Amino acid sequence: MQPRDLSELSPYVPGRGAEEVARDLGMDPGDLTKLSSNENPHGPGPAAVEAIRETAPTVGVYPKASHTDLGEKLAAYWGVTPEQIWVTPGADGALDYLSRAFLDPGDRVLAPDPGFSYYRMSARYHHGEVATYDLSKADDFVQTPATVLDAYDGERIVYLTTPHNPTGAELARAAIVDLAEAVADRTLLVVDEAYGEYTESPSAIDLLDDHDNVAVTRTFSKAYGLAGLRVGYGVVPEAWADAYARVNTPFAASEVGCRAALAALDDDDHLERTVETARWARTYLRENLDAPTWESGGNFVLAAVGDASAVAEATQRRGVIVRDCSSFGLPDCIRVSCGTRESTPRAVETINDVLAEVRT
Repeated sequence: MQPRDLSELSPYVPGRGAEEVARDLGMDPGDLTKLSSNENPHGPGPAAVEAIRETAPTVGVYPKASHTDLGEKLAAYWGVTPEQIWVTPGADGALDYLSRAFLDPGDRVLAPDPGFSYYRMSARYHHGEVATYDLSKADDFVQTPATVLDAYDGERIVYLTTPHNPTGAELARAAIVDLAEAVADRTLLVVDEAYGEYTESPSAIDLLDDHDNVAVTRTFSKAYGLAGLRVGYGVVPEAWADAYARVNTPFAASEVGCRAALAALDDDDHLERTVETARWARTYLRENLDAPTWESGGNFVLAAVGDASAVAEATQRRGVIVRDCSSFGLPDCIRVSCGTRESTPRAVETINDVLAEVRT
């Protein structure tokens, strides 16, 4: 007995965790600065932590009420109906649900390159085929309607990321409107706003009133500091919102995750602190790294360092974990997540020391 042919499926390559790196190096995890996975360096806020503690004794029951409560609260937050909110296990869960709802075997999707690998993975899991549109380093990874439409050929789903990972580039709201009006009627635009809290640009969610071919995905993993709980959501047009019940897994997000997310939505102080720190760190990284960088709307900065693998390995040995972007097709770039006001300068000093050594 063997599984189906999976040779065309590539595994997701995450940034290395502090614990596994510490084991390899014989170090204490607390001595490492992890800036490889775009996590919130402040962690979850106090309200979410308290909700996790309070929920622990109730995890023996399925999360029916909390799941409904989270959907209703998110609907009120965004000014949509509860039926338009698809609560999911992480934003990648929302990508999967949209693939289930829209892809027939052999349908094609169009994804950015470089870009989040799970767009392609999810499509292939659901027997779809993948085409890509190029974000050119020579053009500073600019995202415009022409960037997408030059490669577009009637695909069933087109993925847009703003702010984009790993480059930080943003797609203007007007550009999303132009694309929604330019693509074929059968094409869904999936706007991934995993890093949406970090930008001053408005969300695309308010476009759903006038466009039934746009869906938006968001997550509690980044700005809300709940990466370990895997809670995300999609926001979809009202016209086809009821598809959720047909593609949803039973109780998609956990009781602890839903309760923590509900609490996090009310913790404005923690979110404000998180965003302010990230914006400060973005500026610090761009002004102080001894390497070319790109403007970013996310909680990370992409830097051109030459041999990314060598630089990432050397900084890791010195206790700073950054993301080697070779898996994104950028073997000369590293992605540095925004740390705290204390950890970011120390990380920059380490990276610059490594760059000076590598270049000599």
